[in-house]
Amino acid sequence: MKKFYFIILAALLITAPLNSFAKDSVIVDVLYMNHGPMQPTVRELRALFPKYKDQLTVSWYDFDSKEGIAFKSKMGIKEHMPMVIWVDGKFELTVDNRKIKFKGFPTGSGPSFFQGEWTTDDLAAILDQKTKTK
Repeated sequence: MKKFYFIILAALLITAPLNSFAKDSVIVDVLYMNHGPMQPTVRELRALFPKYKDQLTVSWYDFDSKEGIAFKSKMGIKEHMPMVIWVDGKFELTVDNRKIKFKGFPTGSGPSFFQGEWTTDDLAAILDQKTKTK
């Protein structure tokens, strides 16, 4: 019986360090208005995220749904905002020494007064950076 416990203990000690090297996924939360003008951006993001396979955990929150209302309250969003993207809990991140807020429509899309100063390429750069460091 002692030999059995020794084998179990040895197996646990050998595999425990391996688990500490497992990559955590990058958490991406997308709060969006499910309206016509936002659909091209939503399609772009839905095409982008699968490229990272299991390195991302993506959650989508429709601004007007019960879940979306609870989520935007939790995240402190009080204004009318067509989209906000959080990566590991932050919507303001640095890409190529530029601080970018992932809020509003991407640059060049949607109504000009709701455009942010970000592109899907900026988001991809952040995701590339994050998935390499996790």
